Amino acid sequence: MHGKVCIVTGANSGIGRVTAIDLAGRGATVVLVCRNHASGSAVVEEIGRRGDDAALLIADLASQRQVREVAAAFLKRFDRLDVLINNAGVAGWGTRLVTEDGLEATFAVNHLAPFLLTYLLLDTLKASAPSRVVTVSSAAHKSFTLDLDDLQGERRYSGFGAYGRSKLANILFTHELSRRLEGTGVTANCLHPGVVATGIFRNIPRWMRFILTSPLVLTPERGADTMIYLATAPELAEVSGQYFVKRKPVRSSRASRDTETARRLWWASEVLTAASDT
Repeated sequence: MHGKVCIVTGANSGIGRVTAIDLAGRGATVVLVCRNHASGSAVVEEIGRRGDDAALLIADLASQRQVREVAAAFLKRFDRLDVLINNAGVAGWGTRLVTEDGLEATFAVNHLAPFLLTYLLLDTLKASAPSRVVTVSSAAHKSFTLDLDDLQGERRYSGFGAYGRSKLANILFTHELSRRLEGTGVTANCLHPGVVATGIFRNIPRWMRFILTSPLVLTPERGADTMIYLATAPELAEVSGQYFVKRKPVRSSRASRDTETARRLWWASEVLTAASDT
């Protein structure tokens, strides 16, 4: 990874933090995209104490304006991008919230933000090929289908439903991105990291907190393993459009493999982010 430049979103804690530290330790320059300046700076300082290289960009990914600003700030400072890791996410366990852009917050952060950030950095990823896009999804996608006429959960909303559908969108996005990147040298894969004890569970309902005491819950170090593998493994240089669990490509749900839904979601995402106007 020496000489390579990597972006990790949500790198101030959890599996994002572990991944950023690991990639920096392999010789990459790692750009952390974080919402919280204090915790992001702490990770950058930790990486620096190890003698490795990292930079920090601050953005609340619920804001499309800030996603655009962070992409512009990155491109102003760096002329290459070898690995983009879309890790940041939220779990809306309660009331439906709306962002400053008028979008349902879970869908905005978990799908539209990585869509827009990737879209804005595609030319640089292509120019840096071979390069990789890695997006964190979840096994929670298996319980849901995507209603393209109600992406914002305006007709029917539940916190876990919004989360599961956003994770389904991550896989559909990966499939369509991989198709569009054929022949460019840029790969796109996604993963389920396992159930990891991270800040995403901070708003979990009280009745569900027994999950966090389960022996099946992974540490961030174990949860980051597949993400790091997808970002670094030489044998994956030409592998694209796959969903990984425990370092293995596995078959995701039927809904996540629907080509027409993936195409329509891409078009809808372009509209919702005004990406094609950039």
